[in-house]
Amino acid sequence: MQATERTIFALATGAGRAAIAIIRLSGPACGVILDRLCRSKRPVARQATLRQLWLSDDLLDQALVLWFPGPRSYTGEDGAELHLHAGAAVIEAVADALVLLGAYPAEPGEFTQRAFMHGRLDLIEAEGIADLIEAETQAQRRQALRQTEGVLSTLYNDWAGRLRIVLAQQEALIDFPDEDLPPEVETGLLRELGSLAAAMATHLAAGGPGERLRRGLVFAVIGRPNVGKSSLVNALAQRDAAIVSAVAGTTRDALEIRVILGDVPVTLVDTAGLRETQDEVEAEGVRRARHHAGQADLVVRITEAGSDPEEAPEEINNVLVVCNKIDQAPAPPGTIGVSARTGAGLDTLVGILARHAQELTARSGNAPLTRARHRAGINDAAAHLALAIGAHWPEIRGEELRLAMQALGRLTGAVGVEDLLDTVFGQFCIGK
Repeated sequence: MQATERTIFALATGAGRAAIAIIRLSGPACGVILDRLCRSKRPVARQATLRQLWLSDDLLDQALVLWFPGPRSYTGEDGAELHLHAGAAVIEAVADALVLLGAYPAEPGEFTQRAFMHGRLDLIEAEGIADLIEAETQAQRRQALRQTEGVLSTLYNDWAGRLRIVLAQQEALIDFPDEDLPPEVETGLLRELGSLAAAMATHLAAGGPGERLRRGLVFAVIGRPNVGKSSLVNALAQRDAAIVSAVAGTTRDALEIRVILGDVPVTLVDTAGLRETQDEVEAEGVRRARHHAGQADLVVRITEAGSDPEEAPEEINNVLVVCNKIDQAPAPPGTIGVSARTGAGLDTLVGILARHAQELTARSGNAPLTRARHRAGINDAAAHLALAIGAHWPEIRGEELRLAMQALGRLTGAVGVEDLLDTVFGQFCIGK
């Protein structure tokens, strides 16, 4: 049986104690399954109806049942929802009944994959749904919603449409070389290609904030041993996440703690103290600390009030210097002073870190890049455009234009994405 010929089901609500559990179904046998479960005429389309659910003579539950005949459904197929009482025994009994009636448990992302296969949404919109499910902050939610509404897809489809017109003009130049087409045709063609290339370059340059907001930022906390890095991380996280000790070298490995700063998810990385050491394990911790600092979106370098100033390692950029232990000595003028022990200055530091997080994720325009896949596709299209602009032979230019269109088509799923589908939809939760 083909995958899309199967009728699938999944629990769409989360695990744990709750009042209601929703099981979703999609596929050609949905209507028949509802008829057998309800022992009566199936509900009116898109209208919640109270029904008893039966398997033979066994009453499973009394539930709200919704019937969504295709193509006006999420997947484009016949679909249904069963709003059950959320007891584990009820869910198990209904799931077992669905299997006996011929339905199959859904794979991760299978509902949304079917929606894509039936043209209910394109690949970029599907990825937006995945991002919406994973959104931790309101900023992530707003960005994901724009993507599900087709803002990115509209932009890329517009580029593809413009390329299609240019390709048609190029084909005319190839097919009718003796028709004395006005030179303005090729001049306008090259002008449009230059405009498209500039638009792609601008989009790529502005894409970093969208990608960073989607995945969250990384702030690495570095400094010499015993300057209070772990204490400060605990204070920012508002919990005892990292071990704090007066013994130098306590932190050996990098510890990651997720916090929200300025409505942006940020992973704080508590690292080993930077110093020369003969201890093999601690030396590896120092190496990892330098690695994390080199990869971080922002490095928070902790110094100690009253100690000699220190220089950040040369390979580390984008550094914010914070002076800890101002309860013991004043911070140098012009620096950010805090006390992880007393809490002095912490509100100011949180505000500064939040501002950095917002600046690093501040988008320009309505349709920022959100994934490395999008960036790779546009880079591919832009590379073919550059080759088309520089091509001396019209046939070569035409071929490069076709390849650029294919690169844009792969972004939205219009062409050649079969090998991507398992990767894209495998990241979804089971009920979506």
